[in-house]
Amino acid sequence: MRKKLTALALGAALVAGPAMAELVFPSLSYRTGPYAANGIPFADGYQDYMTLINERDGGIGGEKIKVVECETGYNTEKGVECYESTKGQGALLYQPLSTGITYQLIPKASADGIPIHSMGYGRTSAANGKVFKWVFNYPTNYWNGASIAIKYIQSVEGDLKGKKIALLYHNSAYGKEPIRTLQELSKKHGFELVLLPVDHPGQEQKSQWLQIRRERPDYVLMWGWGVMNPVAIQEAANIRFPMDKFIGIWWSGSENDVKPAGAAADGYKALNFHMPGADFPIFDDLKKYVIDAGKAAGAGDQVGTVLYNRGMYAAMLAVEAAKKAQELSGKAQITPADMRDGMEALEITEETLAKLGLPGFGPAFKVSCANHGGDGRGLVQQWDAKAEAWKVVTDYIEPDSEVIQPLIDEDSMAYAKENNIELRDCN
Repeated sequence: MRKKLTALALGAALVAGPAMAELVFPSLSYRTGPYAANGIPFADGYQDYMTLINERDGGIGGEKIKVVECETGYNTEKGVECYESTKGQGALLYQPLSTGITYQLIPKASADGIPIHSMGYGRTSAANGKVFKWVFNYPTNYWNGASIAIKYIQSVEGDLKGKKIALLYHNSAYGKEPIRTLQELSKKHGFELVLLPVDHPGQEQKSQWLQIRRERPDYVLMWGWGVMNPVAIQEAANIRFPMDKFIGIWWSGSENDVKPAGAAADGYKALNFHMPGADFPIFDDLKKYVIDAGKAAGAGDQVGTVLYNRGMYAAMLAVEAAKKAQELSGKAQITPADMRDGMEALEITEETLAKLGLPGFGPAFKVSCANHGGDGRGLVQQWDAKAEAWKVVTDYIEPDSEVIQPLIDEDSMAYAKENNIELRDCN
């Protein structure tokens, strides 16, 4: 019996060996439900970049990557279930791809010692690394996005005193994120803020656009997602609201959002924190090692789209942080704690991007103990309906840190007090 048990244990160890040697990155995706059209290209871009690293480079530091995809349907409860069902598989990092899921996972992942990267979404005050040791939201966040949008409008209009700006937002934790920032910015610059919530999933917006037609705001900002976005753009066209005065956040600026409206969407603008399009050397490698090799996560028709690029960008940042973690720990088989350290020491330079085949693809930024949010910059892109392409119309714009940083400090300190969190010493 003892020999039999020993043989079984050895067999189990041999079976478990290769799996344990992999670097596990769960992908909380949503390929189904009302937000699937936006969830699919992101998930494809994320998976394809990880496949490229395996096929071309042999993994990260000689360790193969294993992407564990779990379907959330953009549902918070399912997202938490995905976390619980995958965390024991050696998960190094979670990217929840949902502000609601992120809020629920922050205390869980922090207690479990697994880092979260909510890139350009989630809890904005997680940028304060003194409070949120395990949570990162580089290179930017929603409050920065609100500030960048207002700065851009200022660059076009000049003085905003007496202007009227409407916020059309998804009536969820995600959509409500920029409200406080815009309220503070309205006090600073003297514009009137009009708030227009849209209930999930966003197909019914007649009353909101009747109000916009009545109140005639100078600009409309949109914090939308999924079907809400193309419906809003079509409704804007129906009332002849000028598209160049309609600006979406980076989750309201994909091809899926504008193409349904056809020529009527021409001139619509949105923020972004990376470049659109496939005019980068890395896409040649993706074609060779992933798409033409039959290893693509999807049909290959999303390559170069905004959300495919964003998924690819998220994967690239994860890989670069893992490389840093290996360097700092001195071992290839890193732990979640090592991964966290790598993320906190991450620096993306223009030289880094060029070496990765992504010259100028995103902003240069640096993460630190105190700053888990990066530099916060973003750009404005505009839809050219004739070319069916996004055109970048600004350089990267710095957010208004005089307004944003006190809000981050206030919210993060309140969270620390509420949860009895002792501040980290980052000196």
